[in-house]
Amino acid sequence: MGKNKHRRFQENLTFRNLVQPDFDDIFHKDHSLKGRWREDFFGNGNPVVLELGCGRGEYTVSLGEMFPDKNFIGVDIKGARMWRGAKTATENNMPNVGFLRTRIEFIDSFFAPGEVDEIWITFPDPQLKKNRVKKRLTSPAFLESYAKFLKPGGKVHLKTDCRHLHDYTKAVVEVNGLTQEFADSDIYGNGSADDILSIKTTYEAQFLKEGKAITYVRFLLGDKSHFEAPVFAPDDEL
Repeated sequence: MGKNKHRRFQENLTFRNLVQPDFDDIFHKDHSLKGRWREDFFGNGNPVVLELGCGRGEYTVSLGEMFPDKNFIGVDIKGARMWRGAKTATENNMPNVGFLRTRIEFIDSFFAPGEVDEIWITFPDPQLKKNRVKKRLTSPAFLESYAKFLKPGGKVHLKTDCRHLHDYTKAVVEVNGLTQEFADSDIYGNGSADDILSIKTTYEAQFLKEGKAITYVRFLLGDKSHFEAPVFAPDDEL
C-alpha cells in the first residue's frame, strides 16, 4: 500500500462523517444505523439522499452545498477515494453530508423501508460484458434492493457517459412499466443541464474533454418490489 493511501485510510478513521462497518457488522444482519440515520447520524428530520458509487464524493458534497435542508450520503467501497469527499465536508463544516464505505450489494442492510428519499447514480462502471449485466447499478436485482428502502414515489437518477447503460436503463424502465420523468442522451448538447446536472466530477470533466456526450435519465420505482430484465442485445455481447 502506498504512503498516501495508507495516510488516507488512517485519516478516514478520524472523520465523524464517515461510517466504515466491519464485514461482520452487516453480513446477514442489519447495521445499527438502519432506520436511525436522521436521528443518530444527522440529528435532524430532513430527507435522505444517496449517491451510489460516489467515488471521491464530489457530487455528494456539491449536492450538500446546494441543498442544506437535505441529508446526503455518498456510498462506495474505495476508502482512499472517499477520503477526499469526507475531508472536504469536514473542513467545510457540512453537517448534512456523510459517507458510507460498503459494497452496494449490502446496501439494504443500512436503510429501513421509506428511509431514503432519492438515489443518485453518477458515472458507475457500465459493466458492458454480457456476464456482468447483473452488476449494473440499474439492473433489476439492484432495483429490487433499492425498492426495500426508497420511499414511495422516490426518484432514481442516472448520469453517465455510457450511452449503452443509458439505453439499457431506459429499457428496464419501459419493460417494468415505471414512470420515466425525464431522459436526455446529451444534456450539454441539448441544453438540458440545469444547476444540478451541471455539477462536474473529475471523471465527467475528463469525459467531456474526450468529446463524450453525458446522458441522464430520471425515473420512479413506484410500489414495485420485483423487476424484470429487458431483452437487450446484441451490444450486451461486448
